[in-house]
Amino acid sequence: MAKAIGMVEITTVSTGFLAADEMAKAADVEILQAEVTCPGKFVVLVSGELSAVSASVERAEGRFRDKVIDTFVLGNPHESIFPAIYGTAQPDDIDAIGILETYDVAALISAADVAAKTAIVELIELRLAKGMCGKSYMILTGSVSAVEAAIDRAKAQAGDKGMFLDSSVIPRPSDKLKKYIF
Repeated sequence: MAKAIGMVEITTVSTGFLAADEMAKAADVEILQAEVTCPGKFVVLVSGELSAVSASVERAEGRFRDKVIDTFVLGNPHESIFPAIYGTAQPDDIDAIGILETYDVAALISAADVAAKTAIVELIELRLAKGMCGKSYMILTGSVSAVEAAIDRAKAQAGDKGMFLDSSVIPRPSDKLKKYIF
């Protein structure tokens, strides 16, 4: 796993491709994701050494400032981020679930990383703007107190950039609901 990941979220597709190219040329990074999300935004996710990821994100942010929605650079991202993004997380037991929704992708991934590092929780899903008009959400699980602490911290993280939309904590979710979580 890379020591760092970074993301740039752009308002247009054409500038998004250009930003991805600039990011790849700016430093020794691997492009993990370069794709269109709803509603026609573009997300570029890169990985590599922290200094390279920072340089890559800074290049895109500086060059395309007028079209950048949000960015982040995470050193040592929590290991549960990628299974949650790619839909491969399989929690053993669900005592409580927490859901947090943001206006953009970058704020959600940053919030998810903070949540996973705040308490003993497992990220189940990170839904990144697809089919959501550009909004994103995460679902995590753990004990009620751990989920509450993680969601509170994630809410503060997303709120720092003005991207927090809503959140909920559901203790002991119904089995009828659980089947829609996986």
